[in-house]
Amino acid sequence: MRQEDLMSAAEDTADQFLRVTKQYLPHVARLCLISTFLEDGIRMWFQWSEQRDYIEATWSCGYFLAAGFVLLNLIGQIGGCVLVLSRNGVQYACFGLFGIIALQTVAYSILWDLKFFMRNLALGGGLLLLLAESRSEGKSMFAGVPSMGQSSPKQYMQLGGRVLLVLMFMTLLQFDSSFFSTKLAALTLVLWLLAINVYFNAFWTVPSYKPMHDYLKYDFFQTLSVIGGLLLVVALGPGGVSMDEKKKEW
Repeated sequence: MRQEDLMSAAEDTADQFLRVTKQYLPHVARLCLISTFLEDGIRMWFQWSEQRDYIEATWSCGYFLAAGFVLLNLIGQIGGCVLVLSRNGVQYACFGLFGIIALQTVAYSILWDLKFFMRNLALGGGLLLLLAESRSEGKSMFAGVPSMGQSSPKQYMQLGGRVLLVLMFMTLLQFDSSFFSTKLAALTLVLWLLAINVYFNAFWTVPSYKPMHDYLKYDFFQTLSVIGGLLLVVALGPGGVSMDEKKKEW
């Protein structure tokens, strides 16, 4: 009973946090989520020559194709971030950023690096949650009539987003689903990730001319984007396809 009381108190604290922050938490979540794209797009501008030369040397694709790759990444990421933050064409922005992830996974050989591949999957999960948030529920001729046992595509997007987000943590953290609600688990992961991100990826403590600076900076913003996806779960809930919803039926 003591463990149940502790989990109940923790869930009450999470709910209180949500009530206090519900006005601006989704905005913070979206900003965190797109931060890695924003940082990478800016880096493409300031490191244009280095990025172009790397792609040209790695793929032997020639100057113009390499320059086109860098330009596509720059415009695609900055443009997608602007659309997400302005709340205009968010669905198109998400699909564009999905494409950027896939393109970079191949171009930078991330597919063969398990750590970065899992990180990109988690980032894709965050985008899936953002896409679900922006998706309007389809209206049917039975609008207003409760549906039984049916789930919308939006709810399956939320489920897929959650699965991808936590995939990278499955070997690190184990949560007892009988005690943890989805929101509480997500908030716990947010706090844990935020702490280790600031501690292990403190790129501001490394001189900018050292290669480790860029490595830590990349890792910091990638993790920050995953935090943004988890914050969307905290702010908007897990959706209809979740243990939380099933518990209501029990």
